[in-house]
Amino acid sequence: MNRPTLVGLVAAVLLAGPVAACADSAANPGAAPDPATCGPVTAVVGDDAVTPLDPAPQPALPVTVTDAAGDRVTVTDADRILAVNLYGSIAEIVFSLGLGDRVVGRDTSTDFPAAADLPLVTPGGHDLSTEAVMALDPSVVLLDDSIGPPEVLDQLRAADIPVVRIGDEQSLAAVPVHIREVAAALGVADAGEALVARVEGEIATARDGIADDAERPRVAFLYLRGTAGVYLMGGKGAGSDAMIAAAGGEDAGTAIGLERFRPLTSEGLINAAPDVILVMTKGLESVGGVDGLVAMPGVAQTPAGQQRRIIDMDDTVLLNFGTRTGKAIQALARAIHECR
Repeated sequence: MNRPTLVGLVAAVLLAGPVAACADSAANPGAAPDPATCGPVTAVVGDDAVTPLDPAPQPALPVTVTDAAGDRVTVTDADRILAVNLYGSIAEIVFSLGLGDRVVGRDTSTDFPAAADLPLVTPGGHDLSTEAVMALDPSVVLLDDSIGPPEVLDQLRAADIPVVRIGDEQSLAAVPVHIREVAAALGVADAGEALVARVEGEIATARDGIADDAERPRVAFLYLRGTAGVYLMGGKGAGSDAMIAAAGGEDAGTAIGLERFRPLTSEGLINAAPDVILVMTKGLESVGGVDGLVAMPGVAQTPAGQQRRIIDMDDTVLLNFGTRTGKAIQALARAIHECR
């Protein structure tokens, strides 16, 4: 994924039940789906809780690992864990491993119920506060390249706090890799394998739930931050393409030859001719909701715009690529296919 571009854009502006009915819920709440007039829908993971392994593993420490940056790091204590990144996925992995009671702080994106009350250490979205981190006295810090700045990491290392970097690729293939990296750093490698098996099983189940003969509508993922003037379309390698494909859709950006994220143009969107437009919930809000999105240049000239086939999904779930990825695929698949 083109992380430097997307992370910078997200960081600048970063800051629920079953899938909603396919009819426009704002105009007709609770209405049954009507394939002829299928409109906006919010894809929501039915249970936003993170399910920990049971029984919880006991870390076997000390361990020395080579992290994603190539550094050799020795972890001697996992009693006070700080796991942070832009997407909330690293903390999600720690909680899923059954070590959530050892986590002492959180990033902005880690907002699932079990972690929501933890102290915030990223008041700037992706920038760590040295003072906030040091006040929590962590025994190990897990993070990736989506978070910084480097000066803070140097200060943590100078204070003899082990800092382990996890891989920063956001893709379906990277999910088991990141689980294994986190588990190894915390001395619970066997639990990591158990969690990988569970998550891969959930992803496979989500994919198997899509009928082989199901129509694959063309879906365009738009990354929108109207307040910052950021308008992008996802393509091959953006991460959104993998989620769309897994949910039984065809990625519109990939279909017209886009790579990763590219500036959104009316000509490009019309050429992509999406049946569905997929956006993050905060992004949709930033452009004035469905009405504001449909009023953007080119949108009304697409099949999706004409039918108001807009799907929004929570920012911290859609491209999270954590342990709830299987549930996210299921929710997205229901939203895409419910009214087909």
